[in-house]
Amino acid sequence: MSENLNTKIVRAACPHDCPDTCAMLVTVEEGRAVAVAGDPAHPFTRGSLCTKVANYHERTHSPDRVRVPLRRVGAKGEGRFERIGWDEALDEIASRFRSLAESEEGAQTIMPYSYCGTMGLVQSESMDRRFFNRLGASVLERTICASAGTEGMLSTLGAKLGTDPERFTDARLIILWGTNTISSNVHLWRFVLEAKHKGTRVVAIDPRRTRTADQCDEHVAPLPGTDAALALGLMHVIFAEGLEDRDYLAQHTVGADELRRHVREYHPARVAEICGLEAETIVRLAREYAGARPAAIRLNYGLQRHAGGAMAVRSILCLPAVTGAWKDAAGGALLSTSGAFPLDYDALQRPDLIPTPRPRSLNMSRLGDALTKVDSPPVRALYVYNSNPAAVAPDQRAVIEGLRREDLFTVVHEQFMTDTCDFADIVLPATTQLEHFDLHKAYGHFYLTVNEPAIAPLHEAKPNTEVFRQLAARLNFTEECFRDSDEEIARQALAAAHPALEGITLELLRERGWARLNLPEEFAPFAEGKFGTPSGKCELYSETLAAAGMPGVPEFIPPRESRMSAPELAREFPLALISPAAHAFLNSSFANLPKQLRQERAPFVEINPRDAEARGIQDGERVRAFNRRGSCELTAVVTRRAREGVVVSPSVWWNKLSPGGAGINQLTSQGLTDLGHGATFYDALVEIEKQV
Repeated sequence: MSENLNTKIVRAACPHDCPDTCAMLVTVEEGRAVAVAGDPAHPFTRGSLCTKVANYHERTHSPDRVRVPLRRVGAKGEGRFERIGWDEALDEIASRFRSLAESEEGAQTIMPYSYCGTMGLVQSESMDRRFFNRLGASVLERTICASAGTEGMLSTLGAKLGTDPERFTDARLIILWGTNTISSNVHLWRFVLEAKHKGTRVVAIDPRRTRTADQCDEHVAPLPGTDAALALGLMHVIFAEGLEDRDYLAQHTVGADELRRHVREYHPARVAEICGLEAETIVRLAREYAGARPAAIRLNYGLQRHAGGAMAVRSILCLPAVTGAWKDAAGGALLSTSGAFPLDYDALQRPDLIPTPRPRSLNMSRLGDALTKVDSPPVRALYVYNSNPAAVAPDQRAVIEGLRREDLFTVVHEQFMTDTCDFADIVLPATTQLEHFDLHKAYGHFYLTVNEPAIAPLHEAKPNTEVFRQLAARLNFTEECFRDSDEEIARQALAAAHPALEGITLELLRERGWARLNLPEEFAPFAEGKFGTPSGKCELYSETLAAAGMPGVPEFIPPRESRMSAPELAREFPLALISPAAHAFLNSSFANLPKQLRQERAPFVEINPRDAEARGIQDGERVRAFNRRGSCELTAVVTRRAREGVVVSPSVWWNKLSPGGAGINQLTSQGLTDLGHGATFYDALVEIEKQV
């Protein structure tokens, strides 16, 4: 931090759910944040912020912030509240929780609900986890984003680890698979451009022609949910033409023979039919990938949000083992780097506080069912923080039905009056990133970053940690961990004895703002094998999966809702819907801010000209998208960016800011993925009709 009279610069970190986890510099004048900027010294941030975060100081000082604790006075959903004091609010929450904990049904009638409204280790997964563990509340399965891909990665590589993104500049071929990098991983794009300027070929694989695809040398557009088939088809060609790296396969993998036999079924003609591609495209891409050194694949989590999501990730991650691409620091594949951070998560979360017998688990991707169908015992209290489930959770109609229950006591700790707040009994004002302390790892690079509070909490806002400390005190939790300060929590996380953390202290981070893990500059995590799997090798065949009744080798599992798997449903609802992140929003964060709303303009759906013509839909007309779960109103954008048979509606818009008061998650289901119990947002069939 530097100071000059009444101006100071404070080191911070972007808190939002993005691989880039940017190091920020906050300019403060007379106690007010007046500007935010990327740290130019940070090797990944390089001085810039994305369009979502570049005006974060305006978000913090927004006149629309939740300023004081509130109690509901109207019907659930009306959004009518009265002001109360913090003591009154916390006393009521503690009293309700105590009564439930002491009842015959017990504390597991209380359901916490949170995700990555902040990615900070302190504000997202420390005092909150300690509190609900000690209380004996239901354990939340946090599956809404990445759990399927994580399981696919772990079953193949044994670690959430991959290519160093800073090495992408040295690749000769880069495949951006299921990632709109310019919108969702923009700082990696700089490294891709550097490679491109050196002559590197860049290929985008995505059902939609995105901003990123526009800038690539080639765009391959498979049907949604068919990525595993494409990967298996590429391996078919590689094995059939003898393009595999036999030495790497022999030394560092298990199951190469089983995989070789299995992919014979995925000849290019069959894969072309599954994916909606030309067979020649599959053959050419396979040859190009196998012949390039180094060759890097960047895949992202969108491609695992369907019934076979984990197997899709598993199939793609086998490719660099088959070709030996892992041998190069600029080769291999990257989904997440989060496994490289050897932090002391047990010290953060204190799972030892969970009582015996262990309370039940509830899956956040099935919140609608949890609130309307679970009766052994029913959920009687819901505490929401770092999330906006009324907008972001699948099967929105079921979620809102549950939130309307008069016998459900709901608390929401929030910065703005979101859709979820409208259904709360108590709303608590939350701090933003500029008002509290935190520590951040990343899942798209190898830097730890500290976040110092730039300004004092505005109005009556409190950070998550402070609220849970005060609730713990009211419930007479005597464990010392409930008195830890935020800084002490950060030190506990950094205390893990591991070479990657050697010399990285909180003091060092506060001085510099960030630090790279102790990894080689030319970091090639699997060049010499050393996978984290039970065999210590890349498991092209997994005994663990086979023992669990899953395919031991990678397999294509079609979407639950598609013409292939559900032909009768597809006759009624013939269009496959995907709802990727809007360019100016991050899930539902930023979706209420004037600048971002001007950029996105209105909820819309991209529809191919042939599909639009068949329905008599013109560009710019209001349409209704619907299926058996619900419907929503959108503006039609007739464009070839959406391939025929696929419609695209960028998300997540708040319901209250959407026409008709309903969002795109009216159409998504509570169905789960093959592994990881993950959400299947991109596994939905719909129909679209002109509004009359």
